[in-house]
Amino acid sequence: MTTSITVEICVDSPRSALAAARGRAHRLELCSSLVEGGITPSAGLIATVRSLVTMDLYVLIRARGGDFLYSEDEFAAMKRDIAIAKQLRANGVVFGILDEHGELDLARCRELLDCARPLSATLHRAFDMSRNLERSLENAIALGFDRILTSGGEPNVEDAIPVVARLQELASKRMALMIGGGVHSSNAKAIVAQTGVREVHASARRVDPSAMLHRNEKLNLGILPGWEYQHAVADEEEVRNLVRAATSTG
Repeated sequence: MTTSITVEICVDSPRSALAAARGRAHRLELCSSLVEGGITPSAGLIATVRSLVTMDLYVLIRARGGDFLYSEDEFAAMKRDIAIAKQLRANGVVFGILDEHGELDLARCRELLDCARPLSATLHRAFDMSRNLERSLENAIALGFDRILTSGGEPNVEDAIPVVARLQELASKRMALMIGGGVHSSNAKAIVAQTGVREVHASARRVDPSAMLHRNEKLNLGILPGWEYQHAVADEEEVRNLVRAATSTG
């Protein structure tokens, strides 16, 4: 008997959430600022997306961009953000904390897990930045995370197929492994088949131009030049094709 495959789409706007829902995604990861790799979304964004979709909604808990070594104040903010996500009817949270040596910060991760329960908890790609993936996997299992999102420590998961397959073998029935990083409709089927994972994570995005008619081309207010006048959004058709491709192996 085969186990069904779950496709999670990462979104940072109501528009993308609706596109993912129409494309028949199974779960959403909600964040802000995907251009920074994602940070915690506002309470307003969580509440709005929750009102628009009925599928499982997981909220990213990440105090800022950059590394995963957090100050006491940032850690306090993450605990508060988990409480807010629970109040706003999220189904899960997504986080990860490392120490300065690149190991999972066991004490802090355990504290956030305690704050999060009974919600589901995903260890995000802080895992991929850790010193030793197999050791981090065992630590994540011992802590009680429900799943790990990983690209096998590479920018694109296609470049880490043997690593992910090994991690999946080690995780076995103890924890779910979810692949992310360069996953799209044209490669999802092959990656799932080669690694044995049963969960897939992608943003399935396209870039749309801004509707602004007046533009001040002299200014860049963000970290990426030109992004004031374009938006990356989930593409409904790509989501649908991705779901079809990934689940065709199940």
